Amino acid sequence: MRITTNFLLKKTKKKSDGRYPIYIRCTLEGKRIELSSGVSVQIKDWDKLNQQVKPKVPDSKVLNSQLNRAVISINDIYYQLVALGEDFDINSIKERLSQSPRFYLLKTFQLVLDSIEKKVGFSYAHGTYKHYKTTFNRLNSFISETYSKKDIPLERVNYTLINSFDTYLAVKHKVGSNTIGRYHKQLKKVLNDAIAMNLLDKNPYVNFKIKHYQGNRDYLTLEEVSAIEKKVFNIKRIEIVRDIFIFACYTGLSYADIRQLKQNHIVSGYDGEEWIIIDRIKTENRCRIPLLAKAKAIIDKYKAYPLNEATGKLLPVNSNQKMNAYLKEIADVCNIHKNMTMHVARHTFATSITLANGVPIETVSKMLGHNSIKTTQIYGRIIDSKIASDMKKLKSIL
Repeated sequence: MRITTNFLLKKTKKKSDGRYPIYIRCTLEGKRIELSSGVSVQIKDWDKLNQQVKPKVPDSKVLNSQLNRAVISINDIYYQLVALGEDFDINSIKERLSQSPRFYLLKTFQLVLDSIEKKVGFSYAHGTYKHYKTTFNRLNSFISETYSKKDIPLERVNYTLINSFDTYLAVKHKVGSNTIGRYHKQLKKVLNDAIAMNLLDKNPYVNFKIKHYQGNRDYLTLEEVSAIEKKVFNIKRIEIVRDIFIFACYTGLSYADIRQLKQNHIVSGYDGEEWIIIDRIKTENRCRIPLLAKAKAIIDKYKAYPLNEATGKLLPVNSNQKMNAYLKEIADVCNIHKNMTMHVARHTFATSITLANGVPIETVSKMLGHNSIKTTQIYGRIIDSKIASDMKKLKSIL
């Protein structure tokens, strides 16, 4: 899909001074519109073949420059719409031109935010959209409180502004370095999109280093996993949450991926055994996980569950907020003094279930669907039991 433009002299709109307006004809997918360029000339002064005001005409350079700028504006809007990845037609370009939009930070952020919202469930998870929405709200309050303005022109976004935003987040909202880093990464992405839409020439983040600190990641030991597995719960909702948590411990799947799990994700592997093969919602990376017996038992347990039969899902997954709230209750009952969440189950799979039992880190990385083995190495650094076991072997050799 390409847009084409050419100039034409509107002979039906002769002006009182004998000049005729030059219009721009834009064509996209067989449909066309005509827009005024703001330039008018005598018929004898227009070079139809070369599509320009004849060089000998006074101010021809100025007039031709004005024509060129009008075409550039049309092409800029076209590439902005292409970059957003949304459906549009020739009239969308006309609407944008008639609005004569000025390019501001929050307005541009909102464009990106709207685009992400439309892609939720496809190339973006709902949680990702919520994170971007939070960043937008923080940026909105920052601009309002710091500059007493509703928005800031994109050209005013520089190192000083970004650094002030960094300080604002730390002092006003008292958030940690990694959370601040997430806000920066999302703002940086928006500014990169602005560059792709020809709204900005250079991303000011080239001079600003986003800080990131690797914190401790909670995971359960095998003894703690066993305690949760063996605990009898008389309340059905708690039992279901426990089972889904244990399923995550033995598969490494995130909450979002378990929630979308269906029968078609269970396939026969090259070894003849059942595997889970699923594309992660967060990264779209493919996970290939041999189905361990304990995880298979949980799937079998809920085969005839009414909610599953109605939705086609394998497990009756509640909202993430409720799941994490119930997990706090389970931790208390099982005397586990850790901040248990669904993500702790994924960490448990990476540490206690796989790496601590000698599964190579490259294999674990593939099963978790990580983009880079560096991400998986984070888990490898926190397994004290594995370090102790390896050193014990070394001592016996020495």
